[in-house]
Amino acid sequence: MLAAFTSGDLVAGSRLEPAAAVVIALAGWWYLSATRRLADRGRRWPRRRSVPYLAGLLVLVVATQSGLATSDTTSFTAHVFQHLLLGMVAPVLLALGAPVTLALQTSNRSLRTRLIKMLHSPPVRVLTHPVTAWAAFGGSMFALYFTGLYADTLRSTPLHDVTHLAFALSGCLFFWPVVGLDPIPHRLNYGARMLYVLVALPFHTILGVALVTQTKLIAPGLKLSDQQTGAAILWTAGELLGLTAMMIVAAQWMTAEEREAVRQDRRLAAAVDTLPVP
Repeated sequence: MLAAFTSGDLVAGSRLEPAAAVVIALAGWWYLSATRRLADRGRRWPRRRSVPYLAGLLVLVVATQSGLATSDTTSFTAHVFQHLLLGMVAPVLLALGAPVTLALQTSNRSLRTRLIKMLHSPPVRVLTHPVTAWAAFGGSMFALYFTGLYADTLRSTPLHDVTHLAFALSGCLFFWPVVGLDPIPHRLNYGARMLYVLVALPFHTILGVALVTQTKLIAPGLKLSDQQTGAAILWTAGELLGLTAMMIVAAQWMTAEEREAVRQDRRLAAAVDTLPVP
């Protein structure tokens, strides 16, 4: 019988997952090194970008190295928390860190040219297309819980790890054009971003309601109460995180409007200054 997850398990069950730990450490080392290179050139990388990125890496640490990682195969509630961290919280924070922009600003001309070509290559354009990202984000959740795939991940460690990677990647693909600051293909205007997130909110609602009301276990050995608790968390937290993303977009929209207003005032002032004095 699979056990329920408790808050004490978050710390007590911590265990090093070497592959994920190395990737996270390298991502943090590269980001900090790149910001230092900019500083050496007399350019300051904004703290409002560094802080979210590093916070996103910390979220990945919690998701992969804490008790969530050791309990996600024995507790559906722990799995849901890990799912939300990997697929929503971390991608939003990493996107706010603008790592692609940082890479472009710290690369030499040759590498910068290759990065730009890669960003606009056909495979990347397809993967980052809003329809593709939207379908991957929502479809992956339904595929996991309603095809028997979740039960398979409990029996196969490699499949389990690939599922984690898929959640993180689909989350990044979905949220990068929403809250991200990087130059990517298919850049959406702010109104389209709001609508994009809005039409994705029902994913967690439909999935959560279906699992909460379901009396059939989605994997052998699960406790129905644990499955329903996890489903309720997925439903509620998923909607709250989606609304939070919309609030971030709204704040970015207001900031962009204010900056545009300042630019318009400056252009108007410059035009007035060029008028002949009567």
